[in-house]
Amino acid sequence: MKIIIDADACPVQDVVIEESAKRGKDVILVKSYAHYSNVEQEAEVIYVDPGNDSADYKIVQLAVPGDIIITQDYGLAALALEKNCKVLHHTGFFYSKDRIDAMLFERHQSAKRRRSKQRVRGPKPFTNEQKEHFKEQFIKELEA
Repeated sequence: MKIIIDADACPVQDVVIEESAKRGKDVILVKSYAHYSNVEQEAEVIYVDPGNDSADYKIVQLAVPGDIIITQDYGLAALALEKNCKVLHHTGFFYSKDRIDAMLFERHQSAKRRRSKQRVRGPKPFTNEQKEHFKEQFIKELEA
C-alpha cells in the first residue's frame, strides 16, 4: 500500500508525510510543474504538465487497489474508487461509491451556475479542527 497525494493544493501534506514515515509507508506527491519546488521532500515527488487533469490522470495511472489517495477533487475520487482505492478528503471524510454520484452531480450543477454568471459560494476556510480530524482518520486508516 502506498499513499498518493493530489498535491497542488493539499493542506495536509505535512501530516501525511509525517504519519506515513512513522509507519514506514511510502508517499508520492503528484504536482504540476507550475508548483515546482526545490525544497527537499521526505516523499517521492512526481511532476506533471500543468494541463487540466494531468495530475489526476497520473494518480490514476499509479494507483492500485488498496492504495490511499488524498484529494479534494471529486472526479479523481470517483476514478480512484473504481480502482478500489481508499480515498480521503483533506477535511477527513472518506469518499464512498454510494455518495460519489451525488457529489459529482452537485459539482456539475455548481459549474452550470458559474457559467451562467450566478454567484456560487466557494469552500469555507480550512480550519485546525479539520486538520486534526483528517489526522485522526488518516492514522486510523494507516493502522487498520
